[in-house]
Amino acid sequence: MQLRKLELRDAPLMLEWMHDESVVCHLGANFAAKTIDDCRRFIEGSYADEDNLHLAVVNDADEYMGTVSLKHIDRENRWAEFAITVRAAAMGKGYSRYGMEQILRLGLEEQGLDAIYWCVSPKNERAVRFYDKQGYRRTDSVPAQLLECYEGMELYWYVYDGDKA
Repeated sequence: MQLRKLELRDAPLMLEWMHDESVVCHLGANFAAKTIDDCRRFIEGSYADEDNLHLAVVNDADEYMGTVSLKHIDRENRWAEFAITVRAAAMGKGYSRYGMEQILRLGLEEQGLDAIYWCVSPKNERAVRFYDKQGYRRTDSVPAQLLECYEGMELYWYVYDGDKA
């Protein structure tokens, strides 16, 4: 397993998870409407994006398994939002844990962040179990500008600042 920059050849497998209801059923966006061109634009846009870091989680054969991201990177206040999605074929095989650990490390060590936040719907029981099992901390103290993105939604918030518990 490793992280690497997204590549255009990842687009078909990215679209696969976007059209897989078992993967996206608890996510907020309408991924079913996405096209292969949307995936290609997202990948190409990631190359020069200074406010977001999107990386591919790949297997030992360099096959795309999912995307991990630091979004809305706020360099002044030293925080970002974390996101991850993996293909159904990657679930339960360690890719989520690996990708998450690596992007959180990159955020703190290489991006110089003090805290990384993410949210999950309480209905997304698989994700909630995963975050709780890994020992990540829930929080009620979230930057206001991040909360604005999810106004009116019932969510659990997590924070990582170098310590899990």
